[in-house]
Amino acid sequence: MTLQERIQQDTVAAMKERAQLKLDVLRMVKAAIKNKEIEKRAPLTEPEVLQTLTTLIKQRRDSIEAFTKGNRPELAEKEATEIKVIEGYMPQQADESKVRSLVEATIAEMSSAGKRPTTKEMGLVIKDVQAKIAATGLRAEGRQISEIVKAELAKP
Repeated sequence: MTLQERIQQDTVAAMKERAQLKLDVLRMVKAAIKNKEIEKRAPLTEPEVLQTLTTLIKQRRDSIEAFTKGNRPELAEKEATEIKVIEGYMPQQADESKVRSLVEATIAEMSSAGKRPTTKEMGLVIKDVQAKIAATGLRAEGRQISEIVKAELAKP
C-alpha cells in the first residue's frame, strides 16, 4: 500500500471515529500532496510524498517557534499535535549516534580516495550522508546532519 493510499484510508477512518483534529490534519496533508501533483503535472513518487510531509513538518516547527515567541501557547500546542500526526507517516527518525557513524564513515571513504574533505566540501559530505540515510530507510533532519558534519570536519 502506498503512502497516499494509507493516508486516504486513515482519513476515512478518522471520519468514522469523528476524530476532528486528525481528520483536519489528514485533509491538509492530502491537499498539500495534491497541490504538489498539480505543480508537477504528474503523480508524485513515494520520495516526493515524503519530501512534502517533511516540508509540512518543518512549517509546523517554524509556526511553533513563532507562536511561542508571540506568547500563544495554545496555538503552539495545536501545531505540535499536528506534527505528531504527520510524523506517523514518516520513516523512523535516525538517532544521533547512527547519523554520526554514517558521517564518520562517509568522511573516511572520501579521505581514502585522496585527501580529507574540508569545510568547503561540506555540501558533498552532507549529500552522501543523506543518500546513505535514505538507503537505510531512515530519515534525519538536514540541520542535524549539517551540525554533525561541521563538527566532524572541524576535527584535525
